[in-house]
Amino acid sequence: MLLATGTPALFGSGTAVWEMNSYLDFIRGRFEGVSLSRDGRLSLAPKLDTVFSSDQPVIWSVVQAPDGNLYAATGHRGRVYRIDPAGKSSLVWTADQPEVFALAVDRAGALYAGTSPDGAVYRIENGKATEYFAPKTKYIWTLAAASDGVLYVGTGDQGRIFRVESAGKGELYYDTAQSHVTGLAVDMQGRLLAGTEPNGLLYRITAKDKAFVLYDSTLPEIRAIAPLPDGTVYAAALGGSIAKRAQSAQQALQNLGTGGVVTSGTTTTITVEAQQTGPGPDVKPPDPAKQAQQAAASATQVTTQFSPVTDTSGVEKSAVYRINPDNTVETLWTSKEEDVYDLLASDKQILFSTDESGRIYGLSPDRRVTLLLQTNEAETTRLLPSRNSVLAATGNMGRIFRLGETPGASGFYDAPVHDAGTAARWGSLSWRADLPAGAALQFRTRSGNSAKPDRTWSEWSEPLTNANGSRIPSPNARYIEWKAELKGANGATPLITGVTLAYLPQNLPPVIKSINVISQTAATAQTAKTSTSSGSSAFSVTVTDTDSAATSSGTPTQAVARASTDQISVTWQAEDPDGDRLVYALYFRGDDENQWKLLKGDLHENSLSFDANVLADGKYHFRVTATDRESNPPAAARDAELVSAPVLIDNTPPAITVGTVRYAQGTAHIEFSAADAASALRHCEYSLDAAGWVPLEAADGVIDSLRESFSLDLNNLSPGEHLVVLRAADSANNIGLAKVLLK
Repeated sequence: MLLATGTPALFGSGTAVWEMNSYLDFIRGRFEGVSLSRDGRLSLAPKLDTVFSSDQPVIWSVVQAPDGNLYAATGHRGRVYRIDPAGKSSLVWTADQPEVFALAVDRAGALYAGTSPDGAVYRIENGKATEYFAPKTKYIWTLAAASDGVLYVGTGDQGRIFRVESAGKGELYYDTAQSHVTGLAVDMQGRLLAGTEPNGLLYRITAKDKAFVLYDSTLPEIRAIAPLPDGTVYAAALGGSIAKRAQSAQQALQNLGTGGVVTSGTTTTITVEAQQTGPGPDVKPPDPAKQAQQAAASATQVTTQFSPVTDTSGVEKSAVYRINPDNTVETLWTSKEEDVYDLLASDKQILFSTDESGRIYGLSPDRRVTLLLQTNEAETTRLLPSRNSVLAATGNMGRIFRLGETPGASGFYDAPVHDAGTAARWGSLSWRADLPAGAALQFRTRSGNSAKPDRTWSEWSEPLTNANGSRIPSPNARYIEWKAELKGANGATPLITGVTLAYLPQNLPPVIKSINVISQTAATAQTAKTSTSSGSSAFSVTVTDTDSAATSSGTPTQAVARASTDQISVTWQAEDPDGDRLVYALYFRGDDENQWKLLKGDLHENSLSFDANVLADGKYHFRVTATDRESNPPAAARDAELVSAPVLIDNTPPAITVGTVRYAQGTAHIEFSAADAASALRHCEYSLDAAGWVPLEAADGVIDSLRESFSLDLNNLSPGEHLVVLRAADSANNIGLAKVLLK
């Protein structure tokens, strides 16, 4: 028989199991110093050091000067800070406007800052700020310094890009006909890349008023752009960021009228008016769907708590794209829950940050995503390379962190709250993990009857350390949560691959969910020969009242043949966007094995069935690969793969051993045990004289182990013989039987 782990037992009154072993399972939890690989493995995250902590709610931009100094622009008091290589920070300048959304450093080390709303670009040197360029726009969202000394300024709310050669000399470079220019970058050939809002257009601008749209995103805003030397461009898109920052600026500006902001530093004003020589081409009118999304974003009040601005439940909120040198585009990652704020690209991997607890993800060239770490701030706004490491700036509390090259010393992971559906009796907690020498791993649990943990919940339990099954001490309740505490040693980290929690809920109707790996039955050869079109019983035994069947050998015993054999059916769904014909291959691997074995290749169908007995009892993974090689030249062929969740194959029924049996004066007492070699027991019943089945309870109260003990007391039995049949079922619903004759 076959069991998909993570699904309830088939018996409605049996033990239920909550199992976490995949990326999608673990990603819903809370991470503190812990990473999650795409394979669903928890380990210690890179060490996270705080480089700078401000008293401001958010760091909008951070840059590094040639001398190693960092500069951070904050909101909502318009402050710019300098952090030297030793980590010492100082306030460099406070703007008249509440927001400094953009910073840039030129090749000479001069710092530029763009203020909003209704602000200007300032050049800051030696603690003095000089107005460098006044674009006469509402917002200055982004700055980019080119290698030739030119400064590009991206603005809103008219979507214009300005080119400034020096103080007192600037011009309109390109009018996007969009509302906002939200991101700027200069590639290795000196071409300007610009992201816009609300139509999510990514431009490549090669000269004044000359541009080419590299990509038209389905999301409203291109927020971050990262060009590589080979011509590849990575871009991050999202919705709602502009509305959020604009509302923050307006709210901070209103606060100036009541509390005011003390301005420090010396400011010299040089008025430079932009010279408009004509609007750029009107690329296209705003997309109504994107306008609706922006309207929803604009209607939400934004505070420094950074609540979500756009309600996009069920639709994509953000994405990461790769635009190849030949202008083809690939979507590398999308999310319906998180907004991408920045990305950092290299040849080995792409890092990108989000607003989900300030997470930082890593995306490898084969598109495998790893949750690198979680800062547990509201959002990670910027990523910056720095001296063989990475810096991350955050919002909610404006901080700058440095990611270390080695794992941290310790960390913990809180699993998402699990709902048992009703009050439940907790069984045992078990886990699969690799534990290097000197490293430590322990678990704790807590429970309660409110959906979110609060002061009514139990305290965290004492540490659980038996990986094969630790009894859960938390009180019976509807909800439960577990925590894993990891400690490393000498740069090595524990590695958690799966956690299982067993419990006995109140008897509720069973829920059966479809899976892509299922067991099915096929008629045996003997049954196929004797089957009839009526499809009645699977077998028959004929008994006559004559002796015609008797022979000199005696009357033979007729064996009841097995009606069917078990098969495993693996099905999958796949499609090709080009309509190419796909070729599949199916592999399998045991849970304790390292290499994949080919079941069958060169498949054109999307299913395969095979005899379940060819795989011994145990947990297995199945992998399906798909390729379009039959429709494309070898060099252009593409492939994909998908690995199933763990599947438990258990063909062996439990063994029942009868112990003490006492029968006297109409009362019987039977003691017995049941054991299974492959999977935990889930249900036990008895039948008296071929009557209906009656459930039994284990001696320890929960049927959740490989071996369980039971006792049965029968009263008021009529005189004479009685037949008691004992039945035990394991996790795969294999049935073991034993009989006791009372006489």
